[in-house]
Amino acid sequence: MRLAKQIARHDELYHAKDAPEISDQEYDALLRRNRELEEAFPHLVRADSPSKKVGHAVAASPLSKVTHEVRMMSLDNAFNDEEVGEFVARVRRYLNLSEDEPMAFTAEDKIDGLSCSLRYEHGKLVRAATRGDGQVGEDVTPNVAHIPDIPQQLPDDAPEVFEIRGEVYMSRADFAALNAAQQKVEGKLFANPRNAAAGSLRQKDASVTAKRPLKFWAHGWGDASEVPGETQEEMVRTLEAWGVPVSPLFARFETLDAMLAHYEKINAERPDLPYEIDGVVYKVDRLDWQKRLGFVTKFPRWAIARKFPAEQAETTLEAIDIQVGRTGKLTPVGRLAPVLVGGVTVTNVTLHNKDEIARLGVRPGDRVQVQRAGDVIPQVVENLTRDVEREPYVFPERCPECDSEGVAEEGEVDVRCTGGLICPAQRTERLKHFVSRGALDIDGLGEKTIDQFFALGWLESPADIFRLHLRKDDILALEGWQDKSVEKLLASVEDKREPDAARLLFGLGIRHVGAVTARDLLKHFHTLEALREVVERASPRPLPRSGPGSGVEAKNDAVASAPPPTPSSGEERALEARAELTDIDGIGSAVVEALGDFFHEDHNVAVWEDLLSEVSPPRYEVETLDSPVAGKTVVFTGKLETMSRDEAKAQAERLGAKASGSVSAKTDLLVAGPGAGSKLKKAETLGIEVIDEAGWAEIVKAAE
Repeated sequence: MRLAKQIARHDELYHAKDAPEISDQEYDALLRRNRELEEAFPHLVRADSPSKKVGHAVAASPLSKVTHEVRMMSLDNAFNDEEVGEFVARVRRYLNLSEDEPMAFTAEDKIDGLSCSLRYEHGKLVRAATRGDGQVGEDVTPNVAHIPDIPQQLPDDAPEVFEIRGEVYMSRADFAALNAAQQKVEGKLFANPRNAAAGSLRQKDASVTAKRPLKFWAHGWGDASEVPGETQEEMVRTLEAWGVPVSPLFARFETLDAMLAHYEKINAERPDLPYEIDGVVYKVDRLDWQKRLGFVTKFPRWAIARKFPAEQAETTLEAIDIQVGRTGKLTPVGRLAPVLVGGVTVTNVTLHNKDEIARLGVRPGDRVQVQRAGDVIPQVVENLTRDVEREPYVFPERCPECDSEGVAEEGEVDVRCTGGLICPAQRTERLKHFVSRGALDIDGLGEKTIDQFFALGWLESPADIFRLHLRKDDILALEGWQDKSVEKLLASVEDKREPDAARLLFGLGIRHVGAVTARDLLKHFHTLEALREVVERASPRPLPRSGPGSGVEAKNDAVASAPPPTPSSGEERALEARAELTDIDGIGSAVVEALGDFFHEDHNVAVWEDLLSEVSPPRYEVETLDSPVAGKTVVFTGKLETMSRDEAKAQAERLGAKASGSVSAKTDLLVAGPGAGSKLKKAETLGIEVIDEAGWAEIVKAAE
């Protein structure tokens, strides 16, 4: 949560206030660390994760808001040659291309400016807007009229509607001249050319913009009644022919080696370029392939930005503290002697877990090399004094918050507090998670308020939130609370009496049950009661352990001497229930075990039942497209020749179908390619409809 909040803060500083406190490399490091954590722990992915957001919501501003017809996306990042190579391989796999199939990419330097969309109708510029959060930006039409690079009229052969997208920027020389002029009149000095460009463009008074030396270049397009080209290169050259500036370093390449060489060339020329850049952008050249590749969350699958390397610095590790998270994880954080890295003073470093400390061999007093390339608080690159004799750091065996035992489950490196809901750190963090934007999204219950109400004994569990109306007078008696703020809080709580069931499930903070997993479960079961019933059948409570005074010694001895039993009806029901859960795409044994563990704990069941006595989530339903396969289960088998398996499954999901990996009596349709084997035989045995890839393509075409 801290990482997400830190990123959100820097988003606001950068996009809404044009006053960043960290460099672009440092910001990229935050996003990269967030992505690494989400990949390692997908069950902890927040619905409001920074990986799903573009830019920042438009803040209070004198400029009008504009809704983009086509969302303005961001770009995924690569930080080394291997990651660029993996991007190329990923594209090839997704498109199901053979290794010898020609595949071209374009490359251009990534200018450090402010994203802007220019909408032309009948050739005339009718609207200009900033990116904002990708969906809604600010109207800057009068302002761009003063940017010489932006044509007010396109040639007659331009499409009836065409949105040009690119970056408004300021050259290094113009930036220096502007700051010099500002200094003379004791005006505001800008931190860098990007801030100067953003501040100059987002002016209520366009005459201020007119006095600023802004430039523009295009790199793509949005809404268009017609796309006059079949490749990225053709489109960029078309924009150039229309009189719109494009990158002077734009080029097309057909091999990975050539792409990487172009990056090195630009990186070498970077100090001498007349403008600031922070990387190189690669895009799949063929537009039909771009369309097939589509988008994932906030990134196109067909493009990536290869960023420039991060900076490093040397300092002293003065101490190691342990922080307790929502799931009980004990996270070690190193306290550093302040050091300047990339223009920012840093004092903390993440050490991740017990194994990472052992790998680095770090102890308080060590000299360490750190870089801001992997976390909101930098990561240790190297321990420079690990050979110096000093007592090794001993990872604590007990929670620093509640003194409960800290254990690592089999196969895991993370040590977790076993205190659960008796641990104050976990209880407050779970409550904060429950009201967060990705869960119930209750306005007015921020972190400080939850900490305050918890300390007063008013909030012990999620259900207590819905009993806050009984403490209205008590809340009013607190400093800082007025009638209006209390009424707003209580109204926000009441508004969640019939919450979205998937959000409610996610909000409970069950391990391995993230926002996506919660939705997948509710798509199948529709109600929380149905989910619980199947989970409890799949994971029946274990028998009490034998031991002195347990009363089960004789019974267990008898069982031990008896022949192996045949599966009982209860065991068969458990296996069937477990299969029903694991048949859901994305639900594996870890999720099933976590759900079972949750319902095996009496205090969790008490929290669950107490909560459901206060709220009534309606039946969970998902709108699907009107297609012949909507609501059906589809299985793909054999070799698909025109698409990858991932693309086929994505198509099924768009058509409202469930894409399963196994054939069962619940399968409605099998799409079989060449080489189909056991799945095809089983489908034929069960009488399931079977079609080939061409038949599936016809279904997709008819639906779209």
